[in-house]
Amino acid sequence: MNGDLVPAEPVYEGELVADQPEPVRRLGVGWQREGLRYVARDAVGWLVRLPGRFLSGVCRGMVVAARAWRRWVRVRDYREAAEQSEKLADKFVEIRALTLFRWKVTGVVVAAISAVLVVAYVIYGWLALWAAVGVVSVALAVAGRRKDGSPGRKAVLAGPRTLTWTMDPQVLVDAFRDAKLIGKDEALRLVERARRTGDGWAMTVDLPATRKAADVIKNRDALASALAVDEVQLIVERVRGRGGHAGRVFLWVADEDPYAGPPVRTPLLDVEWWDAWRPVPFGRDARNRRIDLPLVWTSLLVGAIPRQGKTFASRLAAAGLVLDPYARLYVFDGKGGKDWDAAEQLAYRYVCGDELSHAYAVRDHLVELVAEVQSRYARMATLDDEVCPESKITPAISRDVDLGMPITAVIIDEVQVFLENPAREQVGGKKTTLGSYIADLLTYLVRKGPAAGVVVILATQRPDSNTIPSRLRAVLGSRFALRVMDWRDSNIVLGEQMNTRGFDASTLLPSHKGVGILRPDGETDAGADMVAMTVRTYYMPNTDWRVICDRGRALREAAGTLSGHAVGDDAVRSVDSAAVVQVLGSGTADGWVVELPEPLAAVVDYLGDDLDEREFVPTAELVEALEVEAGTFGREMGELGCRPLRQYVPDGDGARRVRGYLTADIRAAVDQVGDEIGSPGSEQP
Repeated sequence: MNGDLVPAEPVYEGELVADQPEPVRRLGVGWQREGLRYVARDAVGWLVRLPGRFLSGVCRGMVVAARAWRRWVRVRDYREAAEQSEKLADKFVEIRALTLFRWKVTGVVVAAISAVLVVAYVIYGWLALWAAVGVVSVALAVAGRRKDGSPGRKAVLAGPRTLTWTMDPQVLVDAFRDAKLIGKDEALRLVERARRTGDGWAMTVDLPATRKAADVIKNRDALASALAVDEVQLIVERVRGRGGHAGRVFLWVADEDPYAGPPVRTPLLDVEWWDAWRPVPFGRDARNRRIDLPLVWTSLLVGAIPRQGKTFASRLAAAGLVLDPYARLYVFDGKGGKDWDAAEQLAYRYVCGDELSHAYAVRDHLVELVAEVQSRYARMATLDDEVCPESKITPAISRDVDLGMPITAVIIDEVQVFLENPAREQVGGKKTTLGSYIADLLTYLVRKGPAAGVVVILATQRPDSNTIPSRLRAVLGSRFALRVMDWRDSNIVLGEQMNTRGFDASTLLPSHKGVGILRPDGETDAGADMVAMTVRTYYMPNTDWRVICDRGRALREAAGTLSGHAVGDDAVRSVDSAAVVQVLGSGTADGWVVELPEPLAAVVDYLGDDLDEREFVPTAELVEALEVEAGTFGREMGELGCRPLRQYVPDGDGARRVRGYLTADIRAAVDQVGDEIGSPGSEQP
């Protein structure tokens, strides 16, 4: 099998790409027309560049020929062989004699060629000389032509080479082999022919048996290198659902950087109002497909380093809620700037600033909302089954003003300002910090709020394990990570081990403002089974944001739903604080709350009481239970001070030696984290 297209199952109209001579290539009529257009364009460009390329090739050929002659006449090959055998001194006389002989050969050849040219000139005139010059020029141009890899390899799938790739699928097979994604004796099965999709080419292939699409996605950079394109131009997706399986891969290669063009403004500027129950227009992917972000029934975490578009992304998600007159907004801005000023005119609760008084205000408003969620569940339990069939809010319930259960969004920008507040707090007779209490309140709202119509949107420029507690991160639904500092921060935003699955926000380019990796909690236009995707968010500057907020206030005034801070009512309702503390459960504990970093927190949670009862736990058991990648897990545990060792464990009638961790080391790592954060006794005055 060597490069042929062998018919496969007729339902897929595919060919087997192997290594058979004389490949059979069949192109559709529509593709031929489009392909001929690219052929004509490339042919014209080739003809225009031909004279310059020929002259440069002749010049390079002269240099190549001169270097080759110099190497030959100086007996370089014989000299190097003598040097390697350490007999250069013994061979000196022979080398000199051979050098003189080759000089003589050169002189004889030059004299002979000159004589032939003189005779040809006498007989045929200048025509013979021009013919000789032409032949020599062509030979020099061929010798001096640029080859792939000098000075750089050309892209085999994008630009002028797209037709070559489509006509010869063996190029793709070679790329997979070079990237070590398939073996040298394995082939690919073509499921869908290469076709033009947007500003790139797309195709679907089946990997050999036992090869997984997840490995191709994880090693996308290696495949891009083999194809000689930038990794941002290569999109690799697993085909899931009906018609897909674990070894079916969709490939799309852009002609150029898909994120290099000017940003696109949000389409919400062109609508009068928006239904909060509809997914919000969020951005476009590399294939220029519109990506809408569902918000109801879920929550959103946006993480990035400063000046990467974090606030813009948060406002895009909030814009759809702003344009729904029946939606209620809690807006808390920990930055204290003007990014969210426009929302103050319609917000039910609004806090802007990073002072202690602002943190207390956020706490009070969240306590009020937790009590509201409890009240909503109690009221939904009394509603008729036709109105509320499943103890979940419905569009009709959210728009019924008399029921008072609208879609409510909690939007917190720079949430780390409030979560890291160290002020001491007494909650239900237990000591904690104000920041930890706010984290408990948010955790409850994210966990229990969606069914009651509460949407939580959090944005932070410090996506680390100490800023966003694991108990809060674990229940957040959708994640959007713009550029971050390293893969650990990326995993904190997107989820554990996402970098090993090919999604690492630290690899995003600084020039790609507003470009991030979206992990949606719900169906998008890119497919319901997409784990994550790279998205360029819509552009919505402050002026457009103000226009949308002005429109949102006008809609609420017309519907009679403007209330709270927007009408000057900032009074916090009286709530049963004891009931709120009780419903939070074990969110706070005696002493200061200590958040363990991952994967230590997951290990402690998995072991439970066994952490004190067992002496040793095998690595294989932890990797399987936590569903993590072994290499990454070992490296992260080592950074936390847990070094693996080998011990004997029972195995049937005997014992076998395995790698693992001592539970004493795990407990020591937990204690060390607690010491670094601080204990209650050390913080007391």
